[in-house]
Amino acid sequence: MRSGFACFVGRPNAGKSTLTNALVGRKVAIASAKPQTTRHIVRGMVNTADAQLILVDTPGLHKPRTLLGERLNDLVYETWSGVDVIGVCLPADQRIGPGDIHLVTEIAKLSPRPQLVALATKSDLVSKQRMAEHLLKIASLEDQLGVQWASVVPVSALTDDQVDVVSQELIKLLPEGPQLYPVDVVTDEPTETMIAELIREAALEGVHDELPHSLMVVVDEMGQRAGRPDDKPLLDIYASMIVERDSQKGIIIGHQGSRLKEIGTTSRLQIAELVGMPVHLDLKVKVLKDWQRNPKLLNRLGF
Repeated sequence: MRSGFACFVGRPNAGKSTLTNALVGRKVAIASAKPQTTRHIVRGMVNTADAQLILVDTPGLHKPRTLLGERLNDLVYETWSGVDVIGVCLPADQRIGPGDIHLVTEIAKLSPRPQLVALATKSDLVSKQRMAEHLLKIASLEDQLGVQWASVVPVSALTDDQVDVVSQELIKLLPEGPQLYPVDVVTDEPTETMIAELIREAALEGVHDELPHSLMVVVDEMGQRAGRPDDKPLLDIYASMIVERDSQKGIIIGHQGSRLKEIGTTSRLQIAELVGMPVHLDLKVKVLKDWQRNPKLLNRLGF
């Protein structure tokens, strides 16, 4: 029996969360094209007959502009030091650049250093020739940066191409040991946190500029509505979408509340699937000025 922890690292939007969800077999981490979507540690379990792989999804390492950014980077470094394997996500549709070099250089400084697997993500977006060039560049990083890849795997989480190979390669590198979580546990993320993240994911669709970084969602209250028949339960959820400025509040609400209604409709369907019952979702939008830079507000919001 093998068991242990692996995390995926990479620049923002390198496909880390999408790959985590594909390996776990269900959605445990929200995914978006917006940078810095992941803001906290998400653990997803992959169980086989003779192994338990615990995937740790982390925020993307980035150049911080706020106190929140600094704390997220600290979270990344802390996670790296506690895993057995690091999967470095290097998207095949992008050239390996300074951000990737910085990332691998930082990993090379770790002592002891976890086992390293290189993952050429988003393989469905490139030709065979482009993939071959990309794999050669990945191989060259060994001499250039003083690292050693245990394996290099092209993968597409969207088309399920070689996702099983990634799982096999990660499991091979885990130490021997017993299961750390019950076999029926898919994630240890609290339900309230997953609900808040699903709302934030819905809100991130179609917005741009600074809003993704300024948006936070908190579940204020939730519980099954009293007096309902056993065969017709209803979960009441009251949640707040927090932004930093009044102008951002207007963007979230939209013309005559159209955007807010769309966010509610989209997220409510996914939340109902998550909790296994119909949901009444009450969304409010609040302004907490410059919350990303305020230590007291960050502490209150769980960062």
